[in-house]
Amino acid sequence: MKQSIRMAIMGAVTAFSLLGGISVADAGITILKDSNFASPTFTHSHPFAKEHIVLQVSQASPARWGLVLSNAQNLMNYFGQEEVQIVIVAFGPGLKMYLANSPVAEKIASMDAEGVEFDACDNTYKAMTKEMGHPPKLVSQAVIVPGGIVRIMQLEQHGFDYVKP
Repeated sequence: MKQSIRMAIMGAVTAFSLLGGISVADAGITILKDSNFASPTFTHSHPFAKEHIVLQVSQASPARWGLVLSNAQNLMNYFGQEEVQIVIVAFGPGLKMYLANSPVAEKIASMDAEGVEFDACDNTYKAMTKEMGHPPKLVSQAVIVPGGIVRIMQLEQHGFDYVKP
């Protein structure tokens, strides 16, 4: 099921990119088109999760990124992979965590395979694109959301606990 959701999202992103939008290779997955504040969507299904947590990343600090990933791993170890839904939201300087050449890119890939979602702020992505003169290449696991803070607010309103390590 998780793979079919990911494939459907990638198909929508591909169609959008063919119409002159963002590049799939540059931005990863996006939920921009189907974003509905009242009804959050996710790339990983967690039907048995009893705990839901959103972790914020807003600093360009590899040490902080490591702390956030360690927190996520500790939560999975404590509650069990199927019992906790974890969404890590990066915005501002923290979006650098999701760059393809990030020192934590491999860890992001392995944690994504365990069901952690990695959401990337579209506002920051656009600002980085303008600053760099081209779209930054993000890890393929990054999910573009309309806004980092908006996503955190959305998840909190839907029962997620919020932590800024």
